Amino acid sequence: MAVIHTLEATDVLRRQDPELAEILLGELARQSTTLQLIAAENFTSPAVLAALGSPLANKYAEGYPGARHHGGCEIVDVAERVAVDRAKALFGAEHANVQSHSGSSAVLAAYAALLRPGDTVLALGLPYGGHLTHGSPANFSGRWFDFVGYGVDAETGLIDYDQVRALARTHRPKAIVCGSIAYPRHIDYALFREVADEVGAYLIADAAHPIGLVAGGAAPNPVPYADVVCATTHKVLRGPRGGMLLCGAELAGRVDRAVFPFTQGGAQMHTIAAKAVAFGEAATPAFTAYAHQVVANARVLAAGLAAEGMVVTTGGTDTHLITADPAPLGVEGRAARGRLAAAGLVLDCCALPHGDGRGLRLGTAALTTQGMGQEEMTYVAALAARVLRGETESQKARDEVRELAGRFPPYSG
Repeated sequence: MAVIHTLEATDVLRRQDPELAEILLGELARQSTTLQLIAAENFTSPAVLAALGSPLANKYAEGYPGARHHGGCEIVDVAERVAVDRAKALFGAEHANVQSHSGSSAVLAAYAALLRPGDTVLALGLPYGGHLTHGSPANFSGRWFDFVGYGVDAETGLIDYDQVRALARTHRPKAIVCGSIAYPRHIDYALFREVADEVGAYLIADAAHPIGLVAGGAAPNPVPYADVVCATTHKVLRGPRGGMLLCGAELAGRVDRAVFPFTQGGAQMHTIAAKAVAFGEAATPAFTAYAHQVVANARVLAAGLAAEGMVVTTGGTDTHLITADPAPLGVEGRAARGRLAAAGLVLDCCALPHGDGRGLRLGTAALTTQGMGQEEMTYVAALAARVLRGETESQKARDEVRELAGRFPPYSG
């Protein structure tokens, strides 16, 4: 069932609230006529969207299946149990909590389960791709805990594992966080586990970006190594916007209490049902093929950007994610993002591991969902370079983008 058909056939929103109907259709048109290269975004299936728009949105369900604080939860209990069981099977975890509203709230719950205010935490520094929840002074993490940041090698852009070990030995953190919003290579979870055990620290894996690749067998699984794995259910996993936590049975109670009642109230049952749909989709051979194609596309796109003269961080990628410095083409990161946006290529800026410059962060999850392959990745790299060099003016590039996107619509019909 195509999304656009659903909107036009029922026409309920257009009749009742035409202003909002036009906004929703406008966003669908934007997504369908530009190239979504933001590494944290993807297109959910119509089935996931159907669950999000279901009557489960009406149900208040504080608590957990079999122990709710509201009546009438017998059906939503089943939905949540399905989501939990599918997540456990998909990632090989003893316990899953699927109630977190976002990746950040999942990290908050992990900290609440394992730490106390003032504890020392070792995490990737923000200038090197650490998330806000990894110690930003503007975030609860930086206000409540004493974060020590490890970094990456200035030349290679790879995590400096010797520094991780040295800092852990010096500061004896209560927890070590491994994960990033801008690291294109696989993380050595076994080494992090070794360091954590050496200093008596918990290991928290923030796997928001790679978890979809993990589901498809295209990235290492942090579950056997980390005490708690925090993740999102969107990005490569292709589910609804939300979070989840995975852990062993011995931490299950602490993690559940940290989500509810400590950091959240009522569960969003329509979102949990949509997560269950996404987990079911991710368990199929088709998703395995998709996850591997995401990585293949990213490698081709990274190679194409490098061939056009950009400096690709770490020299390539193992994942869906690429970071690159456009300075050799005569434009810095923020200006480059603006030029590309005008041409219909939607992506982000990020910190670079060398100097104070800003680079570009892009990913291939959404384009791969649309059915694009390696040929299209080579074309996108060349088009981006032409725009940044000023060889193709933005309107002409925008027409090229519209034509390409039109051949690979995110939703048929």
